[in-house]
Amino acid sequence: MHRPFHRTALVRQLAGYLPAQPDTPRQDLAERLGGWLDVRDAIALHAAHQAPPGFSAHQAPPDLAAHQAPPALAPRRAANGAGVADLQAALQRLRATLRQGISAPPALPVEPGDSAFAPHHQRCLDLQRRMETAIEAFRAHVRQALAKASPRLARLAALDATLDRLLAGREQRLLSGVPAFLKARFEQLRQTHPDDWPEPFEQELQQALAAELELRLQPVTGLIEALAQASASH
Repeated sequence: MHRPFHRTALVRQLAGYLPAQPDTPRQDLAERLGGWLDVRDAIALHAAHQAPPGFSAHQAPPDLAAHQAPPALAPRRAANGAGVADLQAALQRLRATLRQGISAPPALPVEPGDSAFAPHHQRCLDLQRRMETAIEAFRAHVRQALAKASPRLARLAALDATLDRLLAGREQRLLSGVPAFLKARFEQLRQTHPDDWPEPFEQELQQALAAELELRLQPVTGLIEALAQASASH
């Protein structure tokens, strides 16, 4: 079944904070990518897709060799390198660690009389920065595992590295807008629930950041699933 890629849990939640919009024709993934990438980007993607069978970790784009998984999140290594089970377990540990940070209460208690959004904004930025740093390092680590697994998976690693480089800026700009949506919701709840807004706002803030976490984890999850499928077929 074809599912519009942009209707993630994060998009659905943030869209709920806006007035209803008229239905517009939905573009599929290829059409949207065509609007985001220029000719040079398309050439880079084609080159990555056509990487020779002998592609290896030493020939991978710079980020394959430059990033290492953080020690606290690095997967346990089998004798012959990181296995699928190790990477799956590392992914779960990464998700749990970041979710724990999201669910941690704010440093200072929030009272109904508080009117400043600045502390919540800073908290969102700190959590987003933590997600970006940890996931970027782990994603590069998983690419290394794919690059060593087989020529076909090495090409997938190269393609993912190229897509990451081409789309990272756009992703960052889009996700940087999440705090603005939460600020609008903050003001709305303060008006509609002046005596007890902190609890529902905290719940919605955590839900939005948890949804953003799952969105950020989709690419690396897909890489690990590809490695798992390739391992199961041999």
